Amino acid sequence: MIRPLDGMLVADLSRVLAGPTAAVMLADLGARVVKVERPGVGDETRGWGPPWAGSSSSYFEAANRSKQSIALDFADDADLEVARALVDRADVVLENYRTGALSRFGLDAESVLARNPRAVYCSITGFGSSGEGAGLPGYDFLVQAVGGLMSITGDAGGEPRKVGVAVVDLLAANHAVMGVLAALLQRERGGADGRGQHVEVSLLGSAIASLANQGSGYLATGVDPRALGNRHPSIAPYETLRCRDGMLALAVGNDAQFAALCRALGEPGLALDARFTTNAARVEHRDELQAALEARLSTRDAADWAALLLAAGVPAGTVNGVGEALALARRLGLEPTVAVGAGHPDQLAHPVRYSGFAPVVPGAPPALDEHGATIRAWLLGDGDAVHGGDPSP
Repeated sequence: MIRPLDGMLVADLSRVLAGPTAAVMLADLGARVVKVERPGVGDETRGWGPPWAGSSSSYFEAANRSKQSIALDFADDADLEVARALVDRADVVLENYRTGALSRFGLDAESVLARNPRAVYCSITGFGSSGEGAGLPGYDFLVQAVGGLMSITGDAGGEPRKVGVAVVDLLAANHAVMGVLAALLQRERGGADGRGQHVEVSLLGSAIASLANQGSGYLATGVDPRALGNRHPSIAPYETLRCRDGMLALAVGNDAQFAALCRALGEPGLALDARFTTNAARVEHRDELQAALEARLSTRDAADWAALLLAAGVPAGTVNGVGEALALARRLGLEPTVAVGAGHPDQLAHPVRYSGFAPVVPGAPPALDEHGATIRAWLLGDGDAVHGGDPSP
């Protein structure tokens, strides 16, 4: 089976989450990923536990399957030779070092592209690589705060809240993969004389791009949006509502769905109430609407209502924990997890289905420097004899 990135080599000089996650996605598409780590320490997420998974943290395992690990100290001449040999052979170089930090080693974009002009060199920064942003530390939590996401997340009138996962890192990872694939496609089509290019992605840029309708609303009005808890700023009812035993999520996107909701609740008259006949009216009177709906919803459990409403064509569901979400996905045939090898817990699966190929069967996340000797021999040995293109053990 031929995959889009078969035969391509990715030098993963990144750490923590955004870069490593991008590298995993490229590995899923067939690329060979060599992860470069600090000797004796490795990617700092190896120690970000509990929870633990074997000799590393479950955090590390989440972003490092299907890779090979080599430990290199760039300040050591012999190790630096190996690092340069790796990036000089790579189709893709991923890095998220502080801007300028790799220049003195000849591992920056300008140096690598001068030696390896077909490479796609992808830099992930916190706030860009020029101006004041170049020297600022980039952490997901910080960018959620300064990038506007926290201001629209949390209870109405309450403290700003972060999203429950490092969502900005994950957004940046997706943007990085999109940029890398676009640059590879241009290269393969002969654009820019078949040369690679430098692709840059910032956490702040990814956060701002994700503001979507909230950002558009600000640009249209000049008014900062505010946190509304689980309510939607422009649609009602599009929120969680209390039932007898817990919360029900409703995502009613149009008047026909609202009428179906009212019928299923046994309150068809609500759809004829002037306060609720249109979405704009429902948004204006959302407090009264919530009270009317919860009076009826309080008579049954959330799971019962979810089943009844879905059968009536109303988008509804319970508020699941992670385990329940995985169980739901399995029940729906989505195969949300994959096995990565004995001694390692399953991992979350590549979420895209393709009609022409299947993603790579993933391998276990590597131990620190697990493949160091093999990669060194491949990179520094006789090129024709060792380089069948395959540095795998």
